[in-house]
Parts: sequence; C-alpha cells; structure tokens
Amino acid sequence: MSTANLWEIEDCCKAEGYTCICGVDEAGRGPLAGPVCAAAVILPEHQEIPGLNDSKKLTDKRRRELFPIIQEQAIAYGIGFASQEEIDSINILQATFLAMGRALEQLKVKPDLALIDGNRQTDFGVPCKTVVKGDSLSANIAAASVLAKVSRDDWMLRAAEEYPGYGFEIHKGYGTKAHYAALEELGPCAIHRKTFLRKFYEHK
Repeated sequence: MSTANLWEIEDCCKAEGYTCICGVDEAGRGPLAGPVCAAAVILPEHQEIPGLNDSKKLTDKRRRELFPIIQEQAIAYGIGFASQEEIDSINILQATFLAMGRALEQLKVKPDLALIDGNRQTDFGVPCKTVVKGDSLSANIAAASVLAKVSRDDWMLRAAEEYPGYGFEIHKGYGTKAHYAALEELGPCAIHRKTFLRKFYEHK
C-alpha cells in the first residue's frame, strides 16, 4: 500500500497553516493485563514508507520490519506507557491520555498540531484534532500505531517470561478463552488490571 493517500489529512492541516504535525495513537486499551502504550510520531512531509498502514491491518512480522524504519525516518518520535496500576487508579481513558502525554513529552521537536486517533482528547499542551479511524487515514497516526503496538507487544513478551502460564506471549493480555482458563487455574498476577477482572471475580 502506498502511503501517498495517507497524507490527505496532513495536507489539509498544512493548508490551515500548521507546519509541524504529529500523529498519536495507542495500543492496549482492551486487555485484562499489562499497560496501555502510546506513541507520537512526526514524519517528514510526504515521507514514503512502503506498506505503512494501521498496525491492526499488518502482520506482526511486517510491524516489526516497519518499527526501525519509522524510528530512523521520523523527525521525532516518543513512546509512553501508563501502568496497570495507573489504569486501575484513574480508569483506562485517563490512563490512555497519560500515556499519550508521556509520548508527546518525549518529542525532541515540538509539534504545532497533534492528530489524535479516535474521538476523545484532553489538554496535551498542544493544539489537537481527533481523527476517527485515523490509523488508516493519516501517515503520522499509522506510524504511531506501529510504534505503540510493537512496544506494548514487547512489554508483554517480557512479562510472559516473568509470569509464565498465562499465555501472555500469545494473547498479549487480551481476554481470550485461554487467558480466562489460565486465570481460573492460577488466579490473577501482579500485572492484571483489577478493574478489568470484575466479571471474572463475579463468577468466582
């Protein structure tokens, strides 16, 4: 897939006078375990990255091929996490905003506009526009989606070594049948989101 058609939103924003645009996306809002991860990316204008797309539409192999390419070609990028403890404390939406803010803070170049995937935003200290399904419409958001997804997957792969038996290396913390079966057998571990396990506890 050519990335040429992923620049239309950025081109419209440039026409409005914005000069430095970043994309922001998250990975891991839905899982029962582990952190939520967000990334912010500023690509050179009309940078061609063959195969770039919404990370959910790419294979793990392709995402991992794109990961270093995006890092190398980006003007700036940042990756931020919010822990499972923070998710339980302030809820998943606010934790997602926290991770996004941390990713934005890491940018070595300050954007004058942040394109946020989805339809919710908060005060990130920079002008923002939300873009529904932005990870398949904006090159910068698509790049951010890849960085966030691979970074979170890697976190979960490390967790799988520390907490064996749950299958984190396979489902990455999402609520699969195998994950629920492991919860029944082993009970929750330290990286489970307590607020996400209410249904599990209700059936205990």
